[in-house]
Amino acid sequence: MTKKHLATCSVLLVMVIISGFNIYSTTVKKKLKLNPRYSTFPFRKADSIDEFSFANEALPLNDAIINRRMQLSLLRHNYRKIHSNVLHNKAERIFPVIEPILKAYGIPDDFKYIPLVEAGFGEGTSSKGAKGLWQFMPGTARTYGLKVGHGIDDRTNVRKATIAACKYIKELYAEFNSWTLAAAAYNNGEIKLAKAINKQNEDNYFRMRLNHETGAYVYDLIAMKAIISQPKKYGYINYIKLAPPDLMAYAN
Repeated sequence: MTKKHLATCSVLLVMVIISGFNIYSTTVKKKLKLNPRYSTFPFRKADSIDEFSFANEALPLNDAIINRRMQLSLLRHNYRKIHSNVLHNKAERIFPVIEPILKAYGIPDDFKYIPLVEAGFGEGTSSKGAKGLWQFMPGTARTYGLKVGHGIDDRTNVRKATIAACKYIKELYAEFNSWTLAAAAYNNGEIKLAKAINKQNEDNYFRMRLNHETGAYVYDLIAMKAIISQPKKYGYINYIKLAPPDLMAYAN
């Protein structure tokens, strides 16, 4: 065999070996894929976009962008991302206090998810000064009857803060005539939202172009509603319920 033929054979042998590594690597990657139940939740016929709504306002159908946004929000809130039972146990504590107050003020039940999205795992003070489950700023809190200052902060009182939130939300609904827009305004402020509506000549939240946080806000509320009401579907298969809380102590 000539040196030329020997070199050619050597090159072919190396290529075969590399090809073998690539095949092996691909096979391994397929074996190491995460359980799809914890990694992604694509919309199927039984889990389509038309099944998601906020305060009985459904998401527009047949819209790929809206579909994608809803899916991303569900992914952000599944067990693999959050990996905690804190929100479920928190819901069990606050919902019995919040639900009857929302009903008394004529606010849709879906607004009870705002404290889980706004305050998340904690109820501390944000960098901007918002505090409590409903994340009230001091000025807004005082406007709706909460005492803030001189050693008193009603923003941390679930019952009082929820009553204040209901008053504020009712005003937002009266202004925008839409519960989704009322929720968006709760997050971003009614002035900024009104300017966006006028500038875009659009009053459908799902079709508006808003800042990242507000643009994802209602989707996050819907996603929170989904994982709290159907925990096993979104990976929370072993979450443990805590003992029933002392609701009176928690509300006062």
